[in-house]
Amino acid sequence: MTAGASSKDILLAVSHVSLSFGGAKAINSFSFEVERRSICSLIGPNGAGKSSMLNILNGVYVPQEGLITYNGTTFERMEPLKVAAMGVARMFQNNALFGKMTVLENVMAGLSRKAKTTVIEHALGLPRARQESASFELKSDQAIDFLDLNPYRDLVVEALPYGIQKRVGLARALVSDPEMILMDEPMAGMNKEEKQEMSGFILDINKKLGITIILIEHDISVVMSLSDRVVVLDYGRKLADGRPEDVAKNPEVISAYLGTVH
Repeated sequence: MTAGASSKDILLAVSHVSLSFGGAKAINSFSFEVERRSICSLIGPNGAGKSSMLNILNGVYVPQEGLITYNGTTFERMEPLKVAAMGVARMFQNNALFGKMTVLENVMAGLSRKAKTTVIEHALGLPRARQESASFELKSDQAIDFLDLNPYRDLVVEALPYGIQKRVGLARALVSDPEMILMDEPMAGMNKEEKQEMSGFILDINKKLGITIILIEHDISVVMSLSDRVVVLDYGRKLADGRPEDVAKNPEVISAYLGTVH
């Protein structure tokens, strides 16, 4: 727990979580906490276990050991549908967008789990289905507007620049009104200008909307400028955990990770 934080400020607590694939340990008795309305970055070399940790948090992987406490409730494992219902969204490294669909349609897909109407109701154009579609479109337009995607709203996603596609992925995560967003390398493959734009949107989501963010990012300058807290992994174990300025001075981190970045 960071200085000055009380238990009520902690949205997520991971306690001694371990994950193995066959005989290889991807995560080894890993613990960390995330304060509500903060940005917590997970950093480390490739293969350190960062994405595996996010996969545990949104229920894709089931750990062999450890506990996860979210919003005061403790779980031995997370389940994808329940995770989404609890207000956790995920932005994927590879975008996972529908290339032939428009920006609006991709963003609306982020609301599919909240649908109450049936396919038959939509096919028949029944009032309840029309009302739900209208409300989903309105909410999607709000996310599109927040991320300055209006010029691309009705364009097919596969025709858009890579940086814009990443922003569409963020809008799809944002549209469901999450309490926490898991971001797996949201700036991978971006140029400097695109990274600056994305960093600004991430800060807006955190500061203006109060959404907690867990971020995986390899660009250390981005991590240090965005994060309230940085957790460093190395071969599945925690190497360091604290404020960005303190982690940057940690000799083990410098030796194992930061010193290799150019």
